[in-house]
Amino acid sequence: MNLIESFLAQVAARPDAAAIISPKGRIVTYAELARASDARAHAYECSGIKAGDVILIARGVSVELYETLLAVFRLGAVAMFPEPAAGIKGLRLAVQAVRPKAIATAGLGSVLRLVFPETRPLKLLPDPIGKEPGRNILTSRPGDAPALITFTSGSTGRPKGIVRSADFLMLQHGLLEKLRRTTPDDVDLISLPVFILSNLTTGATSVIPDGRLTRPADLNGEKLRRQIDLHRVNRIVAPPAVVARIVETNIPLLRLSAVFTGGGPVFPNLLRAIARTAPKAAVHAVYGSTEAEPIAHLELKDIGDADWEAMASGQGLLAGKPIPEISVEIRDHEVFVAGDHVNQGYLDPADDKSTKSLREGTLWHRTGDAARLDEQGRLWLLGRREAASGGLFPFAIETAALSWPGVRQAALLAGEGRAKLALAGDNLDIAALQARAAKLGAIEVLELKSIPMDKRHNSKADYARLRKLLA
Repeated sequence: MNLIESFLAQVAARPDAAAIISPKGRIVTYAELARASDARAHAYECSGIKAGDVILIARGVSVELYETLLAVFRLGAVAMFPEPAAGIKGLRLAVQAVRPKAIATAGLGSVLRLVFPETRPLKLLPDPIGKEPGRNILTSRPGDAPALITFTSGSTGRPKGIVRSADFLMLQHGLLEKLRRTTPDDVDLISLPVFILSNLTTGATSVIPDGRLTRPADLNGEKLRRQIDLHRVNRIVAPPAVVARIVETNIPLLRLSAVFTGGGPVFPNLLRAIARTAPKAAVHAVYGSTEAEPIAHLELKDIGDADWEAMASGQGLLAGKPIPEISVEIRDHEVFVAGDHVNQGYLDPADDKSTKSLREGTLWHRTGDAARLDEQGRLWLLGRREAASGGLFPFAIETAALSWPGVRQAALLAGEGRAKLALAGDNLDIAALQARAAKLGAIEVLELKSIPMDKRHNSKADYARLRKLLA
């Protein structure tokens, strides 16, 4: 079955179970979500949408977002999402690249679409008016037909389009479920939107965090903890910055049975903070990228004393063993991956030139991440390959620095001459920290109030902004 068929199977099995709980506590059952998505599908069909049409979806993470997404899938149309971190510019570039037929948006989005020449011609899809007949719309489409188009800018550069088929989405869902093992009894606080879609195929309940998910570092940890308590959440699925907000108070969350985090580096200090706050939870760090998710998996209980010491001494950030379904090679310190769930090419073939390589009939994807494999076959991340210089790799040094007294943030700028290590924290003894850094290489330590982070998940240092700041 594809995603929409799997969702409808859950609707039939548990119609009155909670599917999604909104930030303000509104509980939407599987049956209610099915009816709402069917009504939207009818309204979209009456507006001329048919199988294969591309629909630009410009909505925040909400119940309405999933009503819209399910409606698009019911019709056999293609859902398209711009790269959130790329802002208005990214949206305009995405529309130029794909030329969608219509846009599903609301509020300010309805006004903004009229401002730009790229979005002005798009048909604005209507909300249901409440009189749509219940038809249970479900259009059959080949499994290899496009279902979802997303964009990623990676660390820098122009957003690149990625097309996923219905079969590809189910394959990726299946591989992630081998790690998550979701059951209908699970109640997950989820700030990674794709996992809510995954939960809808397993019968679980998804709680949308209260706050602006586009600014994870600004989320209020107390509000999130209240949601966890109120809705009896037993699992968290979120990037490191969101998890950090939840665990920063160190007040125990004894109901949590699992924490899944990824989408950015999961450093040892965060792993330890999770273990203190959620002592009964299995803690999972998942390494992957938009083009290949997942690549590797690490569970906290599998980190040994020697591993902690290796991370503290500048040997890299442990990411765990690659999953069995992926092939990994290290070429000149860089991670290359191949497998059925690895993106085979971008929307614009020109984007493939720098990231794809064919060898002996196998297509490999170049991740841009530097890493090493240890004798146990585990990946140790070293940072972005282009950010390394003079034998110094960012994650290796940053991981070590985050184990030093008082350090909350660390970012290394390697380059010509002496590297600069920016540190932010509480009551830092810069002279002592400089002595520690000297043991790792020719590094100058600088103290900052805070270190600029990436806009998307707020989990990685924004090296370009940091370089300008230090200049």
